[in-house]
Amino acid sequence: MNILVTGCAGFIGYSLSYKILSNNNFKIFGIDNLNKYYSLKLKNKRLTRLKKYKNFKFQKIDINQKKKLNTFFKKNKIDVVFHFAAQAGVRYVSSHPEKFIESNIFGFHNLIDVSKNFNIKKFFYASSSSVYGDKNKFPVNEKSNLFPKNIYGLSKKMNEEYIDINSSQKTKYIGLRFFTVFGEWGRPDMLILKFLKNAENKKTFYLNNKGKHWRDFTYIGDVVENLERLLFRKYKNNLILNICSNKPIYIKNLISYLCNKSKFYKIKNIKKNKIEAVKTHGENKNLKKLTKFKKFSDFYSSVDKTINWYTKYNKLI
Repeated sequence: MNILVTGCAGFIGYSLSYKILSNNNFKIFGIDNLNKYYSLKLKNKRLTRLKKYKNFKFQKIDINQKKKLNTFFKKNKIDVVFHFAAQAGVRYVSSHPEKFIESNIFGFHNLIDVSKNFNIKKFFYASSSSVYGDKNKFPVNEKSNLFPKNIYGLSKKMNEEYIDINSSQKTKYIGLRFFTVFGEWGRPDMLILKFLKNAENKKTFYLNNKGKHWRDFTYIGDVVENLERLLFRKYKNNLILNICSNKPIYIKNLISYLCNKSKFYKIKNIKKNKIEAVKTHGENKNLKKLTKFKKFSDFYSSVDKTINWYTKYNKLI
């Protein structure tokens, strides 16, 4: 099996690639534009670890480069696509909306349009809990109404709708609505690693809305285990799935836990950010039914694993 992973130097793309390469003889083609949204040292280290496998091949491609994408698919027979390449960062959107439109909408459309001309069996693509907003009853399921509060969430909603109107009938498309993924090799701009970095450098950590938020944190180890199981499933129709633990964590409690783990910390409360949902909480019955995944990892044990990883690799961030 030949698998394309876009955004292979990113958090989820790298983590899934590493797991598949560790367990299987499948060939993985990884593409990434290696943008500078966060540490290139971290992205390059992830790539270095992937390149140790002979069945991994990397090419630097931006998904906005339609001609290069077309050439890539012509040269390489791809059976399955995992599409993770996107501009991340909900807060980043307010100052750089054009980057979200360029990558998350136009880039996504390019990849769908080009791949339609080739015999792709399964196309997994990253969506987000941001499509739900916070006007729903919790937990939200895949049939809940969508009320995105920011351009990031809107771009993901548009991608899901684009699949409905402009996709190949030969391909099964599986949308993955990720809920706050965290863990080893994670993104430095996400709460846990950002807090640890600020504490290490004795910088102030700015806490949104006094920590009065809930997030359905999902440990990366659980995420990639479920994705690998989804890879082997057969699908009759297109599908959208919540990728979540169904166990929302109160941010104020998480901050207290991190403070107890740190020698130094300084916190400053800031006003509620209007573009962020107060709560995310997803139902994962459909996911567990498909993957037979029984139990998600204990949250604070997974936080400890993340802290231990940061202690070893903090120079990359």
